[in-house]
Amino acid sequence: MTDPAVRWLLTSADAEGPGVRVAPLTPEGALAAPPVAEPDAATAVRARPGVGRWVWRATPHVYPALLAAGVRVERCYDIEAAETLLLGHEGRYGQPRALAAAWARLRDAPVPEDPPGPSAEPDAQSSLFDPRPAPLPPEAVAEVYAEQLRRHARTSHPGRFTLLTGTESAATLVAAELNATGLPWSAERHKDLLRELLGERYAGGGEPRGLAELAEEISRAFGRRVRPDLPAEVVRAFAEAGVKLTSTRRWELEKVDHPAVAPLLTYKKLYRVWTAHGWSWLADWVREGRFRPRYVVGGAVSGRWTTAGGGALQIPKVVRRAVVADPGWRLVVADAAQMEPRILAAVAGDTALLDVAAKADDLYAAVSDRAFAGDRDRAKIAVLGAIYGQTSGDGLKNLAALRRRFPKAVAYVDEAARAGEEGRLVRTWLGRTCPPLGGEVQEEAGIPQEDEPAPSPSASRARGRFTRNFVVQGAAADWTLLLLAALRRELHTRKAELVFFQHDEVIVHAPASEAAEIPALITEAAREATRVCFGDTPLRVPFTTAIVECYADAK
Repeated sequence: MTDPAVRWLLTSADAEGPGVRVAPLTPEGALAAPPVAEPDAATAVRARPGVGRWVWRATPHVYPALLAAGVRVERCYDIEAAETLLLGHEGRYGQPRALAAAWARLRDAPVPEDPPGPSAEPDAQSSLFDPRPAPLPPEAVAEVYAEQLRRHARTSHPGRFTLLTGTESAATLVAAELNATGLPWSAERHKDLLRELLGERYAGGGEPRGLAELAEEISRAFGRRVRPDLPAEVVRAFAEAGVKLTSTRRWELEKVDHPAVAPLLTYKKLYRVWTAHGWSWLADWVREGRFRPRYVVGGAVSGRWTTAGGGALQIPKVVRRAVVADPGWRLVVADAAQMEPRILAAVAGDTALLDVAAKADDLYAAVSDRAFAGDRDRAKIAVLGAIYGQTSGDGLKNLAALRRRFPKAVAYVDEAARAGEEGRLVRTWLGRTCPPLGGEVQEEAGIPQEDEPAPSPSASRARGRFTRNFVVQGAAADWTLLLLAALRRELHTRKAELVFFQHDEVIVHAPASEAAEIPALITEAAREATRVCFGDTPLRVPFTTAIVECYADAK
């Protein structure tokens, strides 16, 4: 049995020698004994089964090799993941977060840039320890870790922030295991699907027959050759036909009465399948019956995951027909019901909304009964408008009705928006921080980047809309990491395996004999996540689950 209080440092060897170095740590993060040399990380971990938490540079550079050697770690502390969160909390988001940078800051030395991030190439492999920069000695790594613990104590809510960095580290283990396990994927079904949708392939890698025929139909409708994959050319063709468009988005095309519209909409849908999940994607990303994307924990400012390639978080419904359980196994697909409004109730401490979140499986219907005379659609628009910033026109009327019944919830997002507009740091419940405008934050918020020294009024308002949502979406992202950590622990005693995660959805691949147990495990993991994150609260986040052989059958 492991003891969570026992922590050991695992570092790469000195530049002159092979292997790794390991050493026990004091509660303050200092070395408790001289480092010991081991030939590799797997040997080091196997020899110390009682270690409760391994402290290392970065999980993506260590754990894949351990998993390949058949070694699983229960807990870790990812120094670079923690550094990212600490820098954000300190208002320094975007500064170099690698171990070498943290060590340089600790010594007031010139701070090196971070090494390149994960490759988007499907065959790129993670090494045990990235050779750039040169490995630091264990004493230096321990000093960085000890200083991080001291920085935790200086945060606005040290207990919550410690939970956040611990949970983020746990998430890095989950991500590495998801990457190693892979999502069950039938290459044959995928090929059949592509032939059905796109027709035969032509030699030379050009558009398949189905797309070529649609392109010809579109050109005939315009009376001249038009490339439907070039939006500017399509807009010009419509203009020549007397139809003014600003884009080729579906909602705009659907308003147009023209014979090119129907084939163009079909073309756009199938073109996305061909380019994003066509034959080339299948050859690149599916191996031995598994799709193995590379999840990036905290890849978005809000804490949501991204991927370094493969498009795992955007699998179209039609392509899900290729996601098939192994023979004798099932896919347990679970979706959180209205997660973000429920999390808002908890972080805002709005007792009226918490009462709804505790009792109702359909939160929007319950809100409609209390504030919108049973009009569920209006209630949904109002709740989402409050979170996402629809505060003008009808949205303003809906927000006023929502504010009368759930004042603390609306005030919470209003204050986040105001802080964002004023350029203040905005934090989630656990302390994940949205920095001021600039770079990645502007891009994620959809704000045009500008050269002026101070944000324009429009950019400030856009940041306010972003931070209004950030405090809810970010808190929900933090909560889901606690859910994943709890579910991972429960699945470890079974053959079932976690194979997919996307914001508010998880998929567990389980033997048919275990599948019926999994929904209850997910429900209990959600309860534990709520209890750990928010303490004693009536909040309930229900999940809808489906036990299927094919992912497409879950919805």
